[in-house]
This record gives sequence, structure tokens and C-alpha cells, in this order.
Amino acid sequence: MGRAWKFGDDVDTDLIIPGKYLVFNEPEELAKHVFENFRKDFAKNVKKGDFVVAGRNFGCGSSREHAVIALKGTGISAVVAKSFARIFFRNAINTGLMVVECSETDRISDGDYIEIKYDTGEILNLTKGERYKIKPIPAFLMEIVNLGLINYCRRILK
Repeated sequence: MGRAWKFGDDVDTDLIIPGKYLVFNEPEELAKHVFENFRKDFAKNVKKGDFVVAGRNFGCGSSREHAVIALKGTGISAVVAKSFARIFFRNAINTGLMVVECSETDRISDGDYIEIKYDTGEILNLTKGERYKIKPIPAFLMEIVNLGLINYCRRILK
């Protein structure tokens, strides 16, 4: 369970992590600057287990992995969005950041407490007492997130 940090449509990688910080590769350092030009309170107040909740096309823009690394460095549990830019989605999976598609993100408000139930395929909004269906996540993608891409590849190539 964690707090929902609400964003809109077309959140691009430059908004997630400004280009001037691409000289850093450490998740903890990048996390200090997540959304700093967009939502200044985020990096200072986000807690481990919170969620980023957004609309359509989250992670559009450049293909920089730094955006995913920065978000992962904050300790969030997942990014929930109506849809993701393809390269961001793949970078997230490969880096071990859970990304979840849900068509009902408009029903989640900033500050709501939510929980994702992967086994039942739903998000529980504990603040509002509501449930929302999520797009099923294939087992192999869950394995990549949990094991990491390199360990997953080692396992399947044995």
C-alpha cells in the first residue's frame, strides 16, 4: 500500500529527470531530482512503496534509461498509467521497475492510498473503497522485473 502521486497525459522523460542530470548513473542521486521542474514536492516527499499514477503515453520522449533509474531510486512500487511509451515500458521492465496499465486512472486522486493485487489483476483504492481492473501482466514480464533481465536470460538459456 502506498500513496498515489497523480500526473496527467504525455509525461515525458525530460519531465521525469531533466537532461542536466544525465551525468549521474546512481539511482539515489537521480532520485533527488525526479520531477524537479514539474512537481517540486515529489522528490522530497515520495516514500518507499508509493505509486506514480498517470494518464496516457507515460514516459514519452527520449529513450533515456535514466528516467526509469531515477523513478526506481525513489523506491516507488510501480508506475500505473493508461498507457506507456513503448521504449519506457521496456526500459522499466528490464530495469526492474513495475509498470501497470489501467484504463481507470482518472478515478484515482492525488494522495489516495492504493494497493496493487497482481494475483487478482486489480488496484484497490483504499481511500475511496473502489477497485479497478489492470491489464494482465504476462508471467515472463513479472519474472524479468523480479529477477532482473540478466538473471532472467541466464535462467532461460541454461
